[in-house]
Amino acid sequence: MKYFGRPFVNVASFNGRLRRAAGRFLPATQNLDFSSKLFAQYDEATQNQIIKHELTHYHLYRQHRGYQHRDADFKALLRQVGGTRYAPTPRVAEATRYVIYQCRSCATLYPRKRHLNTKRYVCSRCHGKLQEVGSGTLAELKQRGLVENVR
Repeated sequence: MKYFGRPFVNVASFNGRLRRAAGRFLPATQNLDFSSKLFAQYDEATQNQIIKHELTHYHLYRQHRGYQHRDADFKALLRQVGGTRYAPTPRVAEATRYVIYQCRSCATLYPRKRHLNTKRYVCSRCHGKLQEVGSGTLAELKQRGLVENVR
Protein backbone atom coordinates (compact mmCIF):
# COMPACT_ATOMS: atom_id res chain seq x y z
CA MET A 1 0.00 0.00 0.00
CA LYS A 2 2.95 2.26 0.74
CA TYR A 3 4.24 2.25 -2.84
CA PHE A 4 1.12 1.62 -4.88
CA GLY A 5 -1.63 3.42 -2.93
CA ARG A 6 -3.85 0.34 -3.22
CA PRO A 7 -4.14 -2.75 -1.03
CA PHE A 8 -3.04 -6.23 -2.07
CA VAL A 9 -6.11 -8.40 -1.48
CA ASN A 10 -5.06 -11.73 -3.03
CA VAL A 11 -2.66 -14.46 -1.89
CA ALA A 12 1.13 -14.37 -1.97
CA SER A 13 2.87 -17.65 -1.24
CA PHE A 14 6.17 -19.51 -1.53
CA ASN A 15 6.39 -22.24 -4.13
CA GLY A 16 9.23 -24.74 -3.77
CA ARG A 17 8.83 -25.92 -7.38
CA LEU A 18 9.87 -22.61 -8.96
CA ARG A 19 13.48 -22.92 -10.11
CA ARG A 20 14.12 -20.26 -12.75
CA ALA A 21 11.94 -17.36 -11.67
CA ALA A 22 12.27 -15.71 -8.27
CA GLY A 23 8.61 -14.71 -8.46
CA ARG A 24 5.60 -14.82 -10.73
CA PHE A 25 2.19 -13.20 -11.10
CA LEU A 26 -0.68 -15.49 -12.13
CA PRO A 27 -3.33 -13.45 -13.99
CA ALA A 28 -5.93 -16.24 -13.81
CA THR A 29 -6.02 -16.19 -10.01
CA GLN A 30 -4.26 -12.84 -9.46
CA ASN A 31 -2.01 -14.51 -6.88
CA LEU A 32 1.75 -14.15 -6.47
CA ASP A 33 4.21 -17.04 -6.16
CA PHE A 34 7.77 -16.71 -4.95
CA SER A 35 10.52 -19.31 -5.19
CA SER A 36 11.53 -20.34 -1.69
CA LYS A 37 14.89 -21.68 -2.91
CA LEU A 38 15.88 -18.60 -4.93
CA PHE A 39 14.43 -16.14 -2.42
CA ALA A 40 16.68 -17.50 0.33
CA GLN A 41 19.78 -16.67 -1.75
CA TYR A 42 19.04 -12.94 -2.02
CA ASP A 43 19.54 -10.17 0.50
CA GLU A 44 16.59 -8.21 1.88
CA ALA A 45 16.97 -5.31 -0.56
CA THR A 46 16.84 -7.63 -3.58
CA GLN A 47 13.87 -9.50 -2.10
CA ASN A 48 12.01 -6.19 -1.75
CA GLN A 49 12.76 -5.34 -5.39
CA ILE A 50 11.41 -8.71 -6.54
CA ILE A 51 8.24 -8.23 -4.49
CA LYS A 52 7.77 -4.75 -5.99
CA HIS A 53 8.21 -6.21 -9.47
CA GLU A 54 5.46 -8.78 -8.94
CA LEU A 55 3.18 -6.26 -7.23
CA THR A 56 3.61 -3.99 -10.24
CA HIS A 57 2.24 -6.77 -12.46
CA TYR A 58 -0.62 -7.28 -10.01
CA HIS A 59 -1.73 -3.65 -9.63
CA LEU A 60 -1.52 -2.85 -13.34
CA TYR A 61 -3.53 -5.95 -14.19
CA ARG A 62 -6.22 -4.95 -11.67
CA GLN A 63 -6.37 -1.46 -13.25
CA HIS A 64 -6.70 -2.94 -16.78
CA ARG A 65 -3.47 -1.32 -17.86
CA GLY A 66 -0.42 -2.83 -19.57
CA TYR A 67 1.02 -5.27 -17.02
CA GLN A 68 3.47 -7.17 -19.23
CA HIS A 69 7.21 -6.51 -19.32
CA ARG A 70 7.05 -4.86 -22.74
CA ASP A 71 4.35 -2.33 -21.78
CA ALA A 72 5.21 1.31 -21.12
CA ASP A 73 2.86 1.42 -18.10
CA PHE A 74 4.77 -1.45 -16.52
CA LYS A 75 8.18 0.10 -17.11
CA ALA A 76 7.08 3.49 -15.77
CA LEU A 77 5.45 2.17 -12.58
CA LEU A 78 8.34 -0.18 -11.89
CA ARG A 79 10.79 2.72 -12.17
CA GLN A 80 8.57 4.81 -9.88
CA VAL A 81 8.38 2.21 -7.08
CA GLY A 82 12.01 1.10 -7.37
CA GLY A 83 11.54 -2.51 -8.40
CA THR A 84 14.03 -4.54 -10.40
CA ARG A 85 13.32 -4.96 -14.11
CA TYR A 86 15.52 -7.99 -14.62
CA ALA A 87 15.80 -11.11 -12.51
CA PRO A 88 19.01 -11.20 -10.48
CA THR A 89 21.18 -14.22 -11.17
CA PRO A 90 21.26 -16.76 -8.36
CA ARG A 91 24.55 -17.09 -6.49
CA VAL A 92 25.08 -20.83 -6.78
CA ALA A 93 23.65 -23.11 -9.42
CA GLU A 94 22.98 -26.67 -8.39
CA ALA A 95 25.31 -29.16 -10.03
CA THR A 96 23.54 -31.54 -12.39
CA ARG A 97 23.53 -35.11 -11.15
CA TYR A 98 24.09 -38.00 -13.52
CA VAL A 99 23.45 -41.73 -13.30
CA ILE A 100 25.93 -43.94 -15.17
CA TYR A 101 24.81 -47.21 -16.73
CA GLN A 102 27.19 -49.74 -18.28
CA CYS A 103 26.55 -52.59 -20.68
CA ARG A 104 27.46 -55.96 -19.14
CA SER A 105 28.61 -57.32 -22.52
CA CYS A 106 30.56 -54.55 -24.28
CA ALA A 107 31.17 -52.14 -21.32
CA THR A 108 29.68 -49.12 -23.11
CA LEU A 109 28.90 -46.30 -20.66
CA TYR A 110 25.59 -44.42 -20.73
CA PRO A 111 25.47 -41.22 -18.65
CA ARG A 112 21.87 -40.15 -17.99
CA LYS A 113 20.25 -37.36 -16.01
CA ARG A 114 17.30 -39.60 -15.14
CA HIS A 115 17.08 -43.18 -13.94
CA LEU A 116 15.99 -45.72 -16.51
CA ASN A 117 14.37 -49.12 -16.25
CA THR A 118 17.20 -51.63 -16.82
CA LYS A 119 14.70 -54.43 -17.36
CA ARG A 120 13.21 -52.61 -20.32
CA TYR A 121 16.20 -50.85 -21.96
CA VAL A 122 19.26 -52.55 -23.43
CA CYS A 123 22.60 -51.51 -24.95
CA SER A 124 22.24 -49.81 -28.34
CA ARG A 125 25.40 -51.47 -29.68
CA CYS A 126 25.10 -55.14 -28.71
CA HIS A 127 21.65 -55.39 -27.05
CA GLY A 128 23.28 -56.50 -23.81
CA LYS A 129 21.82 -55.87 -20.36
CA LEU A 130 22.54 -52.57 -18.58
CA GLN A 131 23.54 -52.10 -14.97
CA GLU A 132 23.92 -48.96 -12.86
CA VAL A 133 27.58 -48.39 -11.99
CA GLY A 134 27.46 -45.01 -10.25
CA SER A 135 25.79 -41.67 -9.77
CA GLY A 136 26.82 -38.16 -8.78
CA THR A 137 27.80 -34.80 -10.16
CA LEU A 138 29.99 -34.59 -13.23
CA ALA A 139 33.04 -33.65 -11.14
CA GLU A 140 32.53 -36.61 -8.80
CA LEU A 141 32.13 -39.03 -11.69
CA LYS A 142 35.25 -37.73 -13.45
CA GLN A 143 37.20 -38.10 -10.22
CA ARG A 144 36.11 -41.75 -9.99
CA GLY A 145 37.04 -42.28 -13.66
CA LEU A 146 33.52 -43.19 -14.78
CA VAL A 147 33.12 -40.50 -17.46
CA GLU A 148 35.33 -38.31 -19.60
CA ASN A 149 32.95 -36.10 -21.56
CA VAL A 150 29.23 -35.66 -21.06
CA ARG A 151 27.13 -33.41 -23.29
